[in-house]
Amino acid sequence: MLHGLSHQAREAKSWPFEQARILLDRVLRLRLSDAERDLASTLIGAGKAADAVATFEALRKPVVFQCGFGASGLPHMGTFGEAARPTMVRTAFRALTEDAIPSKLIVFSDDMDGLRKIPDNVPNRQMLEEDRDKPVTQVRDPFGEHESFGAHNNARLRAFLDGFGFDYEFMSSTACYTSGRFDEVLLRVLERFDAIQAIMLPTLGEERRATYSPFLPISPKTGRVLQAPTLERRIDAGTIVFPDEDGTLTEVPVTRGHVKLQWRPDWAARWTALEVDYEMSGKDLVDSVRVSNRVCKALGGEPPEAFHFELFMDENNQKISKSKGNGLTMEEWLRYGAPESLAYYMYQSPKSAKRLYFDVIPKATDEYLQQLDAFNRAGTQANAPAIDNPAWHVHRGEPPQKGSPVSYSLLLNLVSAADASTKDILWGFISRYMPGASPETEPMLDRLADYAIHYYEDFVKPSKRFRAPSGQERAAMQDLAGRLKALPAGADAETIQNEVFEVGKAAGFEPLRAWFQALYEVLLGQSQGPRFGSFVAIFGVERTIALIEKALAGELVAG
Repeated sequence: MLHGLSHQAREAKSWPFEQARILLDRVLRLRLSDAERDLASTLIGAGKAADAVATFEALRKPVVFQCGFGASGLPHMGTFGEAARPTMVRTAFRALTEDAIPSKLIVFSDDMDGLRKIPDNVPNRQMLEEDRDKPVTQVRDPFGEHESFGAHNNARLRAFLDGFGFDYEFMSSTACYTSGRFDEVLLRVLERFDAIQAIMLPTLGEERRATYSPFLPISPKTGRVLQAPTLERRIDAGTIVFPDEDGTLTEVPVTRGHVKLQWRPDWAARWTALEVDYEMSGKDLVDSVRVSNRVCKALGGEPPEAFHFELFMDENNQKISKSKGNGLTMEEWLRYGAPESLAYYMYQSPKSAKRLYFDVIPKATDEYLQQLDAFNRAGTQANAPAIDNPAWHVHRGEPPQKGSPVSYSLLLNLVSAADASTKDILWGFISRYMPGASPETEPMLDRLADYAIHYYEDFVKPSKRFRAPSGQERAAMQDLAGRLKALPAGADAETIQNEVFEVGKAAGFEPLRAWFQALYEVLLGQSQGPRFGSFVAIFGVERTIALIEKALAGELVAG
């Protein structure tokens, strides 16, 4: 699916392709000599990436993308974005290299972190208080479903990523530490302790500097992750000595899960051990990335290419936090919108801050559908994929050939006008508007119908506020009803829309959008909607006339 696109990929303007080209430069620079790099670049530029891989063994090692998950809280939309965006860059990289250079995405769960703060959105908080400061994989599951809180949150994350079809390798911090996978780099941290301290201590406050150590020992007595100073290092034995919670001097190995690294050294050690090539992070971590880069180099590693995205905000423009549980959960988005619309929202302007709340879902859904339609039109006209189109990135290079013939916003207005509580009612209207259409022939539309009903019931219906028309509006609506009655049978949406325009202009509405706003406020109890002609075409001319007459009679306001 991604072959034959390298020429387009070299010229593509969308941000995933910009990042993919930066990443390819890194891979060639780090893995090949100057002469080898020149030849490999020539081959890849000629669309012969497979020949480059066959020629240079160093290019057969997978390019590693990574994203992290904080397992001390429930997954939220920011978490999903951290997987979705690098997947888009990975897809672009695969297209750029004709899918010849192997790659993988590691989703890494920081589930060995001590539980420092109890999330606000979980049950059995007292139980979590009792387990505070233990690794989250040793904290009891407050939901009573898994062997630990960390396992519960990991399962929640994986279930959604699997449901969306992400191609990823899940890694657990606990497993990496306890299995010995990180042992080599941990011993290197022990050996280069002073160099790491020289990097870390200037970044800390005076009080913390006095006791800081890159090692967080896990107490053999209480099982808690301790912020304890390293009093002695025994490099030959691979151990450290620290004061346990009761003050007892205790010696533990730095390997096999007896310690956890502080998070910035941990990040650097992970990059080194897993040879990570690319990782994204929020703009709030710019300084942390800079520090971790220096620690990574001190450990003999090469920091990954970095991309900093803006943060998501909740309805109050506050940063979304997994501990607060503000903003949307993944389950909530999927109740009201398609996964594709969520991926589209993640794709948009990653360096611009965006609100992540319920009211963004309809707009994101309709914009996604518009982009999908544009992609399919371009593909038909140019006989080639429009790889800068967001739909290409949302669907990892394979967008479906059709979206929905009816927009999300139009469905919402149809639900509102018809007071439709089931999909069967909606399909009754849709099938008259589109003879032959069915849930089987229009699967996306069928899904949107579910989302629209849920969204209407939970958000639109409780806030509907009908109002009486003004004198000008009343006269215009009487005129509109008369013109609708005069339309020929089977008039299409465009014909109807033209009549609505003519009524508004004849009535002297300035600006003209005030006329359309009046229609929605008076007839549907809301301030905006899709093209009114499309609404009338699908709702039915006779039903629309009846709705106007009820509004003019004051029945909607009274109701």
